[in-house]
Amino acid sequence: MARGHDAVLCLVTDRRRLCPETVAFEAARRRLIDQAKWAVTSNVDLIQVRERDLETADLARLVSDLVRVTRGSGTRVVVNDRLDVALACGADGVHLRHDSVRAETVRTIAPAGFLVGRSVHGLAEAEGAGPVDYLIAGAVFPTSSKPSAAMLGLDGLADVVQAVAVPVLAIGGITRERLDEVAATGAAGAAGIGLFIEWFDRLETPS
Repeated sequence: MARGHDAVLCLVTDRRRLCPETVAFEAARRRLIDQAKWAVTSNVDLIQVRERDLETADLARLVSDLVRVTRGSGTRVVVNDRLDVALACGADGVHLRHDSVRAETVRTIAPAGFLVGRSVHGLAEAEGAGPVDYLIAGAVFPTSSKPSAAMLGLDGLADVVQAVAVPVLAIGGITRERLDEVAATGAAGAAGIGLFIEWFDRLETPS
């Protein structure tokens, strides 16, 4: 899945962290669109739209916006858990929670070429993930996004990588300085929220 770089990169959206200064959806939507445009120019492979508290209409509008700005590029949009929204808005795939619908069920509904990913937190979940295109495994390091999450760690990440035949992306506390440690496990790349907000904010802040 990687293009133009060695590692697969997945930007996970979080409008509240991206726009802590506002709770207004419209303002956050505009920032998310700008972030998606940046992701395209930065050769980010995947954007996972993870806005679980949005009403369906707002989520669909946001997904449609991100599909529009990424269409024709190498950046693909997947929707967290909401297969209905992903299909209705022409997204490239769906990213399933570890306790979500089975990947086999998605395959009977989705068109050919539709990406199916799943979050896993350990070896058993990874081995039972079904016919997915990739896994996101974590939390590898402590993370402010899920401070109470059980730690998979680098050793656990390596075990998941060895157990499955699909690309595995690390998530949880990923920083630029930790990417080499992640790569050493055999993981295909990394997913994150704060990692990409940091890069995006650095671009927007005048030097």
